[in-house]
Amino acid sequence: MSELSDFRAETRAWLAENLPERVVGRGDGFAGGTKAGAQSADHRRWFEACYERGFTVPAWPTAYGGAGLDPKFTRALREEMAAVRAPAPLGGMGVTMIGPTLLEYGTDDQKDRHLTKIASGEVRWCQGYSEPGAGSDLASLQTRAVDHGDYYLVNGSKIWTSGATLADWIFCLVRTDPDAPKHEGISFVLFPMDDPGVTVTPIVLISGDSPFCQCFFDNVKAAKSDLIGRENRGWTVAKRLLQHERSMISGMGNTAGGAAQGPTFADLAKQWYGDQDGRIADPSGRDEVTGINLDSRAFGLTARRAAEENASGSTPTFVTSMFKYYATELGSRRSEATIRMYGMEGTGWEGGSFDGRALRETRGWLGGKAGTIAGGSSEVQLNIIAKRVLGLPD
Repeated sequence: MSELSDFRAETRAWLAENLPERVVGRGDGFAGGTKAGAQSADHRRWFEACYERGFTVPAWPTAYGGAGLDPKFTRALREEMAAVRAPAPLGGMGVTMIGPTLLEYGTDDQKDRHLTKIASGEVRWCQGYSEPGAGSDLASLQTRAVDHGDYYLVNGSKIWTSGATLADWIFCLVRTDPDAPKHEGISFVLFPMDDPGVTVTPIVLISGDSPFCQCFFDNVKAAKSDLIGRENRGWTVAKRLLQHERSMISGMGNTAGGAAQGPTFADLAKQWYGDQDGRIADPSGRDEVTGINLDSRAFGLTARRAAEENASGSTPTFVTSMFKYYATELGSRRSEATIRMYGMEGTGWEGGSFDGRALRETRGWLGGKAGTIAGGSSEVQLNIIAKRVLGLPD
């Protein structure tokens, strides 16, 4: 047997011994920290087994709590976990965004202090990028950080800060030189969310959920030891992190695990359009579902090929914009098609007269609108693709 085959066999045996039956197919996400409430005993046991093995962040170096697996072995681990419907033991912005960025841009001290706490689930992170006046034009941000020797004083606000109510730390873009060109006066800093100058206000969305927040900073201290990269050169770090974010949104950034899926898209269509000898009874519905399924399959194969060709294991650069754009637009197509399947049932937001599953789909459709905006809107991605991938002139 090859080394990879041996690893797969060893992983299957380890999963059989360590995966609790009660977590199989349960995608209960754990992003670290202590503010989200305790995990179930079975989920905690699963997390601790994975952490002991380095599987919460399998591609990270062992010095920072990972397993030190190269991309080929990381992919094999993910596939073996998915085969037994094991949930990912750890997710969130620490794993998918700031962690990979620190591995590339952080000092040894910054890596030692922050990465191990991500891998162990001790700390949960949120992102301080967008502002009320700086969304798609992110470089127009105005949150200020004034030099006070060994720390900065940060004043301003951020908006659409996902999970800020549950986060322990934030990675934040601040303006450290208001007189410099807007892309050159920005710095990338980290600071704890329990600073007395931080105020977090949840934002209720049309879906009824409130994962997003607005954060206000009033003389918040950000230590110079947590300046990532050089002062006034944070835009480079910020763009790199966005590539990790887009990779995560597109599904390319998954590290391990795969919870069970519900009824397939085709099964759902059969329930609403009718089942005719194993086929969707309505011809137009059948054509739409088939087209979306084919595009989803082609996208998945393309993403896998890109990951396999990326032998170094580093995040693809501007190509992530292509994957992020297509993944979110494809998701939007599927949501729209699902709502059409439900007909009048898909118009309900609440109330006992509506099918409970239809209500969940409707709220998911409403909440899913954010997908084409998060990490840079579809229009921003098309601009990046035109300029950075295709090399078209401005």
